[in-house]
Amino acid sequence: MQIDGISQVHGSQPIRQPHMSPADMAPRVASPAAGGDQLEISEVANRLQQVHDLPDVRADRVAELRAAIANGTYETSQRLDQAVERLLDELA
Repeated sequence: MQIDGISQVHGSQPIRQPHMSPADMAPRVASPAAGGDQLEISEVANRLQQVHDLPDVRADRVAELRAAIANGTYETSQRLDQAVERLLDELA
């Protein structure tokens, strides 16, 4: 749109970059040798997808484990040894 003062408003105008001739504005067609589109997925997007793929929480299993912890029957020496081994494996 072009506005020339208070009373003169003209319709829309084509948008052109400065100093371009009509020949420069001709549509450019990519050659097949130039390659195609490319998509790169970020590490954050990969992690988010992994989170979405996780199974739902099993409320019955959580309740069972909470009860075992409350009763003192969950923490056995075998479980603690296994937890320490897994922790050391992840840190190594």
